[in-house]
Amino acid sequence: MIQYALKCSQGHAFDSWFQSAAAYDKLAGAGMVVCAICGDACVEKAIMTPRVRPSRKVVARSETPAKEENPVEMSVPPAELEKALSELRRKVEENSDYVGKDFASEARKMHLGDAPERAIYGEAKPEDAKALIEDGVPVAPLPFIPSRKSN
Repeated sequence: MIQYALKCSQGHAFDSWFQSAAAYDKLAGAGMVVCAICGDACVEKAIMTPRVRPSRKVVARSETPAKEENPVEMSVPPAELEKALSELRRKVEENSDYVGKDFASEARKMHLGDAPERAIYGEAKPEDAKALIEDGVPVAPLPFIPSRKSN
């Protein structure tokens, strides 16, 4: 798995994980990488800062490490992002059919012309999602876990 920092033409920055660099290239080439905030399909890789682990400082038992003056709460998402994700979820749920765990088979049927085309969302095992992508079936991960709805 590889994580990329991405940026849309509207200036929104977001991160996303991909199976590999080749998987990103294939999805981006098919126009399937979209902005997690506004849905813009014009997305490109952004400059990423490398993740460097700080060196471990040995602290004598009598010393206490200095505390940060203004710690940042990383577990709380910014309100703007949370609002955008909620709006995206609402739009997906209002304009798509939830197919649950049948997502992979339903997407494949639609791709082959065995089922009518429509917007769907649901759940798929990673290996099933990878097989869909490799077969050229247009799918994309959602940045939220779908609600459990009945078919």
